[in-house]
Amino acid sequence: MEFTLNGYYTLILATLVLLVGKFLVKRIKFLSDFNIPEPVAGGLVGAAIVYALNVMFGYSFNFQKELQTACMLMFFASIGLSADFSRLKAGGTGLVIFLVVVSAFIILQDVVGVGMAMALGIDPLLGLVAGSVSLTGGHGTAGAWGATFEDTYGVVGATTLGIACATYGLVSGGIIGGPVAKRLIGKLGMKPQEAAATATASNARSLDGAPNKTDNDDYSGEEIFEKADNVRLITATSAVETLALFAACLAFSDIMVGVAKGTWFELPQFVWALFGGVVLRNALTNIFNFDMFDRAIDVFGNAALSLFLAMALLSLKLWELADLAGPILVILLVQTVVMVLYATFVTYRIMGKDYDSAVLAAGHCGFGMGATPTAIANMQAITDRYLPSHKAFLIVPMVGAFFVDIVNVAILQGFIAFIA
Repeated sequence: MEFTLNGYYTLILATLVLLVGKFLVKRIKFLSDFNIPEPVAGGLVGAAIVYALNVMFGYSFNFQKELQTACMLMFFASIGLSADFSRLKAGGTGLVIFLVVVSAFIILQDVVGVGMAMALGIDPLLGLVAGSVSLTGGHGTAGAWGATFEDTYGVVGATTLGIACATYGLVSGGIIGGPVAKRLIGKLGMKPQEAAATATASNARSLDGAPNKTDNDDYSGEEIFEKADNVRLITATSAVETLALFAACLAFSDIMVGVAKGTWFELPQFVWALFGGVVLRNALTNIFNFDMFDRAIDVFGNAALSLFLAMALLSLKLWELADLAGPILVILLVQTVVMVLYATFVTYRIMGKDYDSAVLAAGHCGFGMGATPTAIANMQAITDRYLPSHKAFLIVPMVGAFFVDIVNVAILQGFIAFIA
């Protein structure tokens, strides 16, 4: 028996999933320690219930796709609207070099994924899913590309696998970052500091990625998309202005999908939403000196991502994964080893072979396999025991929060054009 739920019931169930996820993350230490997102924790429970109903009673559920798509587009528009390229100046040469290092790793990650998929006899596009789509990209990117792979290329279970791979990446990224940095710092002859130095590191970190900043000009770094529960001081006027910007990005994406259809620059709609946000942000701020309200963008972006993930996970068909679980796990284990080696022998060395570069390597493990919150947690664990790293806490949040998503989209388009 098949049930179809309209937008109202879909939204109600999505919010219930988020509440369940919030409860689970607060009560289960493992989930909080590894920064598992609340929508993922609750969504997997919802997906398991849907699976059980299908197995026991033959029930299946269809949720309104339009609402899920709108939330996805809003999230990617929020990334674009936050991508102020003038912030590259704040990071200096180190930020540009790190972005190049990360971009090269994304290419390697996809080469490994596609190569392993072909060797294991599965669709090469699933190799991308177990590559930068879910690992560097995270849950939001995994859900978006998964839907594209399913609808456009007929890849069964791409969304389900993407969410599963992204969850694996969050956990593994949190596990490997600390040991990698500890080994590198040990080679420098440094030892953990006493409590006084730890306090100094904590104070320095509050300057690098301060969670209590209120000035809009300083609102950047760790807080963007990473501290969803922090209080954001927004007004009705700023909310309306921000919604107008989102509407412009979504309208632009809708227009461009029609314009580009059948041409060489045909792209998924969420890519156009992201690109529209980038253009709008930098045009308004650099040409018209418009004061973008980042806090409102952050709030709407986080809310849209949470709802999108909740709805995507409710729509999962876990029974489609049985034949792919083994090969995908092999690919993910290889990706983990590649991340450790790359962070140790490439990220660390190119970024200077010093303490800051060791902390950067830990951060790269975090968002190279999982997400920026994992990167921040990895770096905090290191600086709590050793010394502050202003350079790492300036560079990693800016690269991981939005610049890497833009680069990842471009690289994925190239791979898809080659193998699809």
